[in-house]
Amino acid sequence: MTATEVFERLQADPDAVLLDVRTMAEWNWVGVPLAANARFVQWATWPGGQPNPNFVEEAIGGLAPSTPIYVICRSGGRSAAAAEVLAAHGFTNLTNVSDGFEGDLDNDGHRTGGWKGAGLPWKQG
Repeated sequence: MTATEVFERLQADPDAVLLDVRTMAEWNWVGVPLAANARFVQWATWPGGQPNPNFVEEAIGGLAPSTPIYVICRSGGRSAAAAEVLAAHGFTNLTNVSDGFEGDLDNDGHRTGGWKGAGLPWKQG
């Protein structure tokens, strides 16, 4: 589902969660989506890029397995992997944000899509 579609779903369902699985560096330097019920849990640690050994516990703490969770990263890759791990832990209502927070690279090597490119609410660090 695209970032725009996810934003609409988040607006319509106050129980839905936006789970941002990027690194702390990305949150601080690139920005974060502004959405109710947003959670920020690193998929991999920064610095170092090692898998976050507490990812599942941090991501799902206090959530019911049927909670609508929309998982976002930079461009959709890490979030898809994170959603698969959460599904393996019994969560059933998972959606990957396919274009992520910044989207894929364009022909000039810039990221101009995703949440930011769609003009959805966000803030710098």
